[in-house]
Amino acid sequence: MQITLDNPASAPQPLSPYYSQVARIEHADGSALLFVSGQIAEGGTLAEQTRGVFEALAALLKAHGATLADVVSIRTYLTDISKLEEYGTVRREFLTGTPPTSMTFEASRLFRPEALVEVEAVAAVPAR
Repeated sequence: MQITLDNPASAPQPLSPYYSQVARIEHADGSALLFVSGQIAEGGTLAEQTRGVFEALAALLKAHGATLADVVSIRTYLTDISKLEEYGTVRREFLTGTPPTSMTFEASRLFRPEALVEVEAVAAVPAR
């Protein structure tokens, strides 16, 4: 097993130098698990921020040979749980297959005061 911590140049860069965007756990057969740090995005509405978050997740996964279809688990933090349906509508635009395991939490505030949503994901990448 090999562990790589990464901030892919082809994806949005972290907002702080104190964490890595992706942890890749590669197995001997070439398969891997990707742990993607929580992502936030700019936008005036929850829908705009959610769209940006999933675009960032897609870019980070792509840098490691994966797609959103490889996501097996997702964790979401919303600052207003009553807007879960608005978040879910956008999420379904990006996660179109069998839905991954999921947890959603309400948080009083996130890393940046203007952030309304933060999402972290785990993806399973099959052997090449």
